[in-house]
Amino acid sequence: MCRIWFRMSQPSDSTGAKGGEQSAEGGSHVSVFLNTHTAALNPETKLFSAFTADTHTSKVYLAGRECLNEEGQTFVLPLVGKLKKQISADPTLCPEYPSSLGLAEFTKRATEFALGKNSLALMENRVFGIQTIGCTGAVRLGAELLKHWYNTRAAWCGPVYLSSPCDDSLASIFEAAGIQDIHYYFYWDAKQRDVCVEKLLADLEQAPEQSVVVLSASAHCPTGADLSEQHWALIIQLMMRRRLFPFILLPVQGLCCGDLQRDAWPVQHCASQGMELLCAQSFSHCFGLYGDGVGNLLCVLKQSSLLSAVQSQADRLVRALWARPSVGGARVVATVLSNPAYLTKWQEEVKHIVERCMLIRERLRERLRLLGSPGCWDHLIKQRGLYCCTGLNGQQVEFLSKRRHVYLLPNGCLNVSAINSSNLDYIAESIHLALTSAL
Repeated sequence: MCRIWFRMSQPSDSTGAKGGEQSAEGGSHVSVFLNTHTAALNPETKLFSAFTADTHTSKVYLAGRECLNEEGQTFVLPLVGKLKKQISADPTLCPEYPSSLGLAEFTKRATEFALGKNSLALMENRVFGIQTIGCTGAVRLGAELLKHWYNTRAAWCGPVYLSSPCDDSLASIFEAAGIQDIHYYFYWDAKQRDVCVEKLLADLEQAPEQSVVVLSASAHCPTGADLSEQHWALIIQLMMRRRLFPFILLPVQGLCCGDLQRDAWPVQHCASQGMELLCAQSFSHCFGLYGDGVGNLLCVLKQSSLLSAVQSQADRLVRALWARPSVGGARVVATVLSNPAYLTKWQEEVKHIVERCMLIRERLRERLRLLGSPGCWDHLIKQRGLYCCTGLNGQQVEFLSKRRHVYLLPNGCLNVSAINSSNLDYIAESIHLALTSAL
């Protein structure tokens, strides 16, 4: 067999092989991924790795995202588990590709879930939903829509305003869509241990017109501290005056305070004011569908004449991003939301989770009070949802992990559902020591 060799003007690789030497049979000796750098570990990944390597018998991981039960296991709603089995065994459901926009019954019910069935925007047919791969997929698709079609013929590149702090992945999602102009508005005040609305409004007042502002409707991640209806009224008034665009996150509707309408009120209020908006919904926490990635991007437009065009562009983007979403979890959500009896049962189960989380907050506050821990801990019961910001600083958080084997997020936030009767006293004692010991 005749072999043809040729040499390229590339340096030798680290193994000593002559870089760029190729043969018709063997191909290149140098990987196309040669200059790939190892990405920095995500803070949560790094934290979990440290927890996994920790051999202490009393170690506690409070930085997880799943909703846990009293035994420390991922909470499974009985109704959802039952429906998943029924649907998977249904012989009438033939395997087929769903629409790129998702299961029609799911997007319809999810949209009504957020806006309410009596929404004027729904009645005027200027709303649509798109099934996405969880909340992350909804944010990414929303970012793509904004980049290509936000009030300009040229590609829009920002700015986008995120809360400080916020979910670590949010900035990366917008950047992946080609939006690099990311700013942060003041949200959590560590000294007051609450939202500082005055500074928040001051930051948004300085935002350029047509900026996109990402806001949490309820159960703000990672602080658990939410804006009141009065605060929302001030923010919406400012946004309308300054022509800012709301991108609202609604990841745990029902699981924040146990009231569906109350949790979604900011979305409904924005829509009632005639504002255009995007809303990223997730059903992972409130339905326990963690492995199914069930999300919805809700789009509220100014007029119905825009609906077809925007929907067609969303369809085009979805085909390029993930082609089609999975329908298994979406069928469960659609079944529950469309059946009054199932909906009532689901709300009862979700309310049980909310009540447990509130009880944990109250017990933790009481333990810290009895220990004489410095400071007021009323903020623990003012916050809602799965997440809670303790107000501990970085040094105290490090003390907890290194000396007490209790792992929180670096900003002092934790998942309330990870606390149970077995570890409550140890966690309270550890926090007290972090506050009173010479670090």
